[in-house]
Amino acid sequence: MTRVVYVNGEYVPYAQASVHVEDRGFQFADGVYEVCEILDGDLVDERRHLARLQRSLSELRIDEPMSLRSLGVILRETVRRNRVRNGIVYLQITRGVARRDFAFPSPGDAPGVVCFARSLSRKAGDAKAAVGVAVITLPDIRWKRVDIKTTGLLAQSLARQAAREAGAYEAWLVDEKGYVTEGASCNAWIVTADGKLVTRSAESGILRGITREVAMETARARGLQYEERPFTVEEAKSASEAFQTSASGLVMPVVKIDGVAIGTGKPGEIASGLRTAYHGVAEVSRPHQLLT
Repeated sequence: MTRVVYVNGEYVPYAQASVHVEDRGFQFADGVYEVCEILDGDLVDERRHLARLQRSLSELRIDEPMSLRSLGVILRETVRRNRVRNGIVYLQITRGVARRDFAFPSPGDAPGVVCFARSLSRKAGDAKAAVGVAVITLPDIRWKRVDIKTTGLLAQSLARQAAREAGAYEAWLVDEKGYVTEGASCNAWIVTADGKLVTRSAESGILRGITREVAMETARARGLQYEERPFTVEEAKSASEAFQTSASGLVMPVVKIDGVAIGTGKPGEIASGLRTAYHGVAEVSRPHQLLT
């Protein structure tokens, strides 16, 4: 089956999908994006993702290209045309095409919209979670507005490459004071010796992850306590458990940080329990349901 991509009003074959050379997303990373999980053909936490998309657009002063309802139609149609049952759907909006200039183009220019979907193996993800993953730590060299989900991901890309070369799954980033901010593409968590979950406050140097929010709701539903505060690399290495959250990885146990085994060196009960219970708390949108 030929993959299909939505590009600026048209559904086109993957091999033919392209954007203009002067699209500001291409030249300036002047755009934002969201990634929704697809579960059995349904969208997971669509409302939250599109609300965050709206905020990102507002922070960068990019016009909304259409209503959230219309964006929802594009998401569903892209999933349908690609026959994705389990995986992700990616939505990107840029400031659009304009003569190259650092200043914004004239008001009224149409934003660029791209959407694609791809399958991911749930079995592979569950198998990875069953043994846990290793992470390394690196200095956080990103720009200061990491609360905006922009397409400017070069620092994160460098971090993920470093993790791959070190034989790790992910890189956790560390600020100038020695505190973990978040992962290159996830939010970072630890579990203290007394069973309390800890993750950095979203008001301070991290993205407000949608999976992070749902993980908090899941923790509350399971009677678990959590707190939002900074934690150091050393505290993470001495924690009873560690894990990370993202739309593509869900709740993923971390069993090694910089080569140091966390807890027993195996996925802990709290992280594994949160992963198992996650979809019972997340919002799942059926194909016929649209945002109003």
